[in-house]
Amino acid sequence: MTTTFYSEQAANRRNSFLLALVVVAVLAVFGFVIGYAVGYGSGASPIAWGIGALVIAVAFGTLSAVGSFFGGDRLVLASSHAREVTAQQAPQVYNVVGEMATAAGVPMPRVYIIDDPSPNAFATGRDPQHSSVAITTGLLDKLNREELQGVLGHEMSHIRNYDIRFTLIVGVMVGSIALLAQLFLRYTFWFGGGRSRDDNNNSGGGGLAVVFMIVGVIMAILAPIFTAMVQMAVSRQREYLADASSVQLTRNPHGLETALAKLAADKEPLHSANGATQHLYIVNPLKKLGGGGALFSTHPPIADRINRLRQLTGEGPMDPVEVRQLSGLE
Repeated sequence: MTTTFYSEQAANRRNSFLLALVVVAVLAVFGFVIGYAVGYGSGASPIAWGIGALVIAVAFGTLSAVGSFFGGDRLVLASSHAREVTAQQAPQVYNVVGEMATAAGVPMPRVYIIDDPSPNAFATGRDPQHSSVAITTGLLDKLNREELQGVLGHEMSHIRNYDIRFTLIVGVMVGSIALLAQLFLRYTFWFGGGRSRDDNNNSGGGGLAVVFMIVGVIMAILAPIFTAMVQMAVSRQREYLADASSVQLTRNPHGLETALAKLAADKEPLHSANGATQHLYIVNPLKKLGGGGALFSTHPPIADRINRLRQLTGEGPMDPVEVRQLSGLE
């Protein structure tokens, strides 16, 4: 059965939404377990403590997400050392961005340049009306116009599909889980379960308190790892969707296909990128070669992305030699 642009987009939207729900669920369950473990034996209902901690955890994640909604893009651009340019300073970029914005039916985003020889690009913002596109000087130097259209079509798809909002909010919620885990581990280290010590006089109370404390510690260790994997899976799904949408905008799958191949061949890391922003770029800017496995990758393998583009247009997949040449960049 032939895959269509629309079925590809629908599947990725559905999967990404489900993954976001998983992050929220982990945040809620983690908060409940921590509250139950800390509150057991305090004289109040541990269920009440658990529910209270659940509400606080979800509220904290929500407030953090709201903060990132209004200011996260500015932080990302500042940390990436991106400088805004005008149409007079970068006419070719403005022209191509304008073409892709018109094709996507979104307002013209603000355009930023990152002075770095590594070819890459990303989009950020809270919605199409408040969006920005950042392109490295290496991308402008190493890609032709057709390939540049493919890359900017990909980034414009992130804007049109509201991926820019999604990645900001999910990223902050994942960070909230990591912060909550660190606070609980510090509490356990310094207070050793606190109130549970007095439970030894209660029938079996101390033992049960210890069990919940152990469960809380285990979750504090595993929850950030699990949610980071979820975030990476969300990022990979969004990259597949943006690739398909870029072809839909440009009507030219070969531009993005050859651009991805060039970006894969370029092994120079992007020095202004870091672990917190790497998932925003069209390809992994840290150029982690080998290792890690698919679960720990922020991006799908380049060969897989190219094969999906070929599948959308009815072409055959890459041969093993081509796959080996592009392996290692995720």
